[in-house]
Amino acid sequence: MKNRREFLKTVAAAAATAMVPVGVFAQGPRGRAGRIDVHHHMIPRFQPGNNLREWSPELSLATMDRHGIATSILSEVQIPEFLNDGSEKARAMARQLNEYGARTVKAYPGRFGFFASIMLADVPGSLREIEYAFDTLKADGAVINSSAARKWPGDPSQMPIFEELNRRKAAVLIHPNTQPHCCTNPPGVQPSMTEFDFDMNRAVLSLLLNGVMTKCPDIKFIIVHSGGTVPVMAGRVQDRVPKDRPDLYPTGALDKLRGLYYECAHGSFPWVMAALRAFTPTSHILFGTDWPMEAAESTTREIPGLGLSDDVLYAIERGNAERLFPRFKV
Repeated sequence: MKNRREFLKTVAAAAATAMVPVGVFAQGPRGRAGRIDVHHHMIPRFQPGNNLREWSPELSLATMDRHGIATSILSEVQIPEFLNDGSEKARAMARQLNEYGARTVKAYPGRFGFFASIMLADVPGSLREIEYAFDTLKADGAVINSSAARKWPGDPSQMPIFEELNRRKAAVLIHPNTQPHCCTNPPGVQPSMTEFDFDMNRAVLSLLLNGVMTKCPDIKFIIVHSGGTVPVMAGRVQDRVPKDRPDLYPTGALDKLRGLYYECAHGSFPWVMAALRAFTPTSHILFGTDWPMEAAESTTREIPGLGLSDDVLYAIERGNAERLFPRFKV
């Protein structure tokens, strides 16, 4: 009953904006259709740990409108252990999150998409949830963690999940584990300063070294925060992958790493974008904000100073996402 009341409130609040075409409601830089934010969180009240930030669809829309964002693809702020203990409670939580995301998309036509939450440590549960989320709820992709249940993505036990995502040619957002398990930082160094992005690199390398990138070439992996440490470490990785595995690295590691997609939330600083643009083609760079975990301004305020041409700016802020998610094309 509580969830129904919350949903009805959401629908009522949507009435004022739901019928306004995206291209008119949110105009981005230079008068073009607004940005597509591929890294934008939802934090429903029922989610464990939902005191991380205040959130509602209305707060998302207000932030989006201030920053010229036409559409945001929602993903829950993953605290992975509550989804990865293999229990029915964890499966029920994933289902509840995904149904909430689908209802929010329906309540605000054109303004939201959603990435389905899946449980890498629970293969049977994940396969059932992928089928339901994609076929019934019409999810735009899936979201996984950089680590969960003390394993990184790419662990051989998870291969059936990636094979199914590959069959569906799915977009998969990889989000940092907000409770990284492997390392201890010096006093005063928060995981958000270091380990989030280091954990992302470990996740990417696990996918690479376990052959997921080669065996599942149709998955469109999206790496957050401009790739974290991936672009700056890729050369060293290239020189250290086994030379006798042409089945995994037929043209070396760099081609695999450059073929990933990278979104720029809190990573649009000039030196970061210079490294990312030197590493991967513009066609593989996406816009994101990480809101509300980060202020949207931490990304958007840096973009005008990058000196990007109109075509490059449009590709990063919208055009590339339109190719990945054609239903948002205007």
